[in-house]
Amino acid sequence: MEVIKEEPNVMVECEMNEDLKGEVKQEIDLKLKNEVSEEIFISNEIVQDKGALSTEVKKFKCLDCDRWFNCKNQLTQHMMVHSRVKEFECTECGKLFSGNSNLKQHLEIHLGMKKFRCDECGKLFRTKGNLKQHLVIHSGVKKFKCDECGKEFSYKSHLKSHLVFHSGVKRFKCDECGKCFTYKSNLNDHFLVHSGVKKFKCEECGKLFGSKGDLTQHLLIHSGVKKFRCEECGKLFAHKSNLKNHLIVHSGVKEFKCDECGKLFGCKGDLKKHLLIHSGVKKFKCEECGKLFASKGDLKKHILIHLGVKEFICNECGKHFGRKGDLTQHLLIHSGVKKFRCEECGRLFAHKSNFKKHLLVHSL
Repeated sequence: MEVIKEEPNVMVECEMNEDLKGEVKQEIDLKLKNEVSEEIFISNEIVQDKGALSTEVKKFKCLDCDRWFNCKNQLTQHMMVHSRVKEFECTECGKLFSGNSNLKQHLEIHLGMKKFRCDECGKLFRTKGNLKQHLVIHSGVKKFKCDECGKEFSYKSHLKSHLVFHSGVKRFKCDECGKCFTYKSNLNDHFLVHSGVKKFKCEECGKLFGSKGDLTQHLLIHSGVKKFRCEECGKLFAHKSNLKNHLIVHSGVKEFKCDECGKLFGCKGDLKKHLLIHSGVKKFKCEECGKLFASKGDLKKHILIHLGVKEFICNECGKHFGRKGDLTQHLLIHSGVKKFRCEECGRLFAHKSNFKKHLLVHSL
């Protein structure tokens, strides 16, 4: 660990009112006297010092937060935090602190003083404690495990933050659209959607994204890595969210309904794509024939026709098709199902398109 020698020149002129300080200490001493705890805490953490093992005894317990201390003076100093007396004010941002040392430490943030450097990656830290916490990442030690999913973390705080995800609690709400998020960072990323700002660019295809996280997820498409596998059909996906949406297909649940035609969909994304049909907007143009499409996905399927690619084969007759939808329509012939009936002559048809063509005969 390298310590950058840079002595801070910080003058803190603010002093706590001595009478007030004395009153607070008297209140704390009285509280400790009236509620003495005889419990003794033996630390489970074994402290290693020069190769020798020792067990640290902490017999003074804070009655407000259950924290333990070696001596009464440490406990008394600590309880000043709970007294809520904060007389030391930062002249830069106005934040209040209960102790002069806390204010000095805080001022280093404004001064940009980071004198503790990590030998592994060169990152700088303001305090030795922060550097120690950071070094755990390089050690690879992850001793905090989630009982829900088995994921491991280097810090207890990271595990606590992760557990909120399993709780299902989403307390950060977007004022624009009402969408709720588990973490504030997710809400901040979401705000970029409404702002329209997309500053993260994919070097592979040029697509822009509102957050770095979205770009990272997108890059998996170009990597070709698909590690999320459907246990039902074996299909692989690059993103976990795509697998979740796919699983709805197997469940048969379709709770998203189109208000225009009544068609049901398994996920909201499919409904949004479908609504483009009713909007009449077709902004995706085929360079080969000039045909327009409502979605990029439909254009991609159409291009297969020009390429002559027909990867969908009918198991009944061996006929090849360029699109899965065309194969599905074709299979109705083999099924013998004809649900489209002409009211004029009673003739039945397997496909709606053939039924419409037939109706022209009666209109002549």
